Amino acid sequence: MPLPANSPRQIILVTGPARSGKSEWAETLAVRSGRSVVYVATAQLNPDDAEWQTRIIRHQQRRPATWKTLAVPIALPEAIASAKEECLLVDSLGTWLANLLEQDEDTWQQTIDQLLNALDHTTAEVIFVAEETGWGVVPAYPLGRLFRDRLGNLTRQIGTIASDVYLVTGGYVLNLSQLGQPLPSPTEP
Repeated sequence: MPLPANSPRQIILVTGPARSGKSEWAETLAVRSGRSVVYVATAQLNPDDAEWQTRIIRHQQRRPATWKTLAVPIALPEAIASAKEECLLVDSLGTWLANLLEQDEDTWQQTIDQLLNALDHTTAEVIFVAEETGWGVVPAYPLGRLFRDRLGNLTRQIGTIASDVYLVTGGYVLNLSQLGQPLPSPTEP
């Protein structure tokens, strides 16, 4: 359910497949927020992976020099809780989840509860970028299924509290909040 128009904070979810432009759309929304922007990078640097480093550099070069970058591979709830009136652009939920994938179910649920609590109390605008991974075949290996299921559930939970949910695909941006109807709250964690 979207927040009231007079809400002190705003949560936005931008989702889509790989290379869809979801990060660029989230960056556009961050500029439009009119707030100072903090880019919350969830990726962990890996100097042994040249292609990964190239992706990170491409993202960095696209961002305005006035944006602050905060590397947050693990402590996302704490980063949101400490934010003030700025716009946090979290790129991405899937990468953050991958960094925590080895958490057992109870610990993962505590992490999600901390994230949702931080979102409930922040005065910042928070824009999340999330990957869509569940549109293909079910992964043949347990860790792949765990990642896909956790990301799907997390994206759905963020989507239910977001004021706007965008899908970026095929070169187009769709505001699902305007075009769609929210599902009832999920019964599964």
